[in-house]
Amino acid sequence: MRKRTRVLLLSVAAAASMELCAPRVQPTLPRDGSEVRLEQLWEEPYDPASTDMMYGPWGRKYAPDPSAVYTFVRSKTHGASPGMTVVDPEDRIWSVKQGGEGPVEVMQSRILSALGYHQPPVYFLKWFTLRDSNGTHQEPGGRFRPTISALRDLGDWSWQQNPFVGTKPYQGLLIFLIMFGDADLKNSNNSLYEYMRPDGSSERWYAARDIGNALGDTGRLDSNKNDPAVFERQPFIGGVRDGFVDFPYRGWHQELFQRRMTPADLKWAVDLISRLTAAQWDEAVRAAGYDPLTAARFELALKARVAEGRRIAEPGLGR
Repeated sequence: MRKRTRVLLLSVAAAASMELCAPRVQPTLPRDGSEVRLEQLWEEPYDPASTDMMYGPWGRKYAPDPSAVYTFVRSKTHGASPGMTVVDPEDRIWSVKQGGEGPVEVMQSRILSALGYHQPPVYFLKWFTLRDSNGTHQEPGGRFRPTISALRDLGDWSWQQNPFVGTKPYQGLLIFLIMFGDADLKNSNNSLYEYMRPDGSSERWYAARDIGNALGDTGRLDSNKNDPAVFERQPFIGGVRDGFVDFPYRGWHQELFQRRMTPADLKWAVDLISRLTAAQWDEAVRAAGYDPLTAARFELALKARVAEGRRIAEPGLGR
C-alpha cells in the first residue's frame, strides 16, 4: 500500500508539472512551412442531417466483420484501457480498445464527424472471435480502428500551439469535448494525418483521435468514464464572467478554455450541434453498442447540455 501511494503521489506531481509547463496558447504555423487551411481542422458540413451515424463518414466498407476470426498480434502497451492489435483474414490490421472507453470514442467520433471534424474510421463490436496462444475463443469487443493506406499518421499535434487557435472551429471543438466531459485533453491523443484522396492528391488533417475518456467526471486522476449516473451529476457551465464562459471543468490543461471561450464561441458550437436530428442522436449511440436505457440517459444528458449552452450563450452575447 505504501509503495502504491508513493507511485500515485509521483504521478500527481509529474502531471502537475506537465500542466504548469504547458506552452502558451497561441496560433503557431507548422515548422515545415506547409500550407495551412481551416479545412484541415474542420469543413463546413454540407448537410449534417443526412450524415450516416451508424457507419460514419468512412461507411460500411471499412467496418470490421463481426463473424471473422481475428488473430492476436500484440497487447496494447499504453493508456488506461485494455486492448490489442489484431489482424483479420484479409490481412487488415486493427487497433482494438476494450473497456469503457470504446463505446464513448465511437459515439463521440460519429458526432464530431457529422459536425465537420476529421476522424479516422472507428467502429464498435460487442464481441469478436480471437485466435491466440490459448486457441480460438470469444473475446469482449470494443472500438475497432483499422490501419488503412488512405491515412498516414504523421504524429501528434499540440492543443496549445497550432494554426487554428482562436478560430471558431478550434474553440468549438474544445467546447464539444468539454460538453462530453472529456477528461484527457493531452496532445498525444491528437493525430496529424496525411489523407490521400481517391484522385491521388493529399491533404493534412488535424484530428482529435483518442476521445474515449469521457461521459463521466473530469477528475484529474482515476476519472470515471462511460457512466450515465456520474455524468448526469456533472455541471457543464458555471455562467459568464467578465465576458468569458466559465466551465467548472476539473481536468488538466485549464489554460485551453478558462477565460478563452466567449458567448459567441459557445453559440457557434450549440448552433452547429443543434443541426443534428433526433434520429442521428439515436444512431450515434446505437453505433456505440449502448443498451436502450443507457443510450437514452446519455442522450438526455447531452441534449440538456446543448440546451444549457443556448440559454447561457444568447443572453451573454449582449454583455
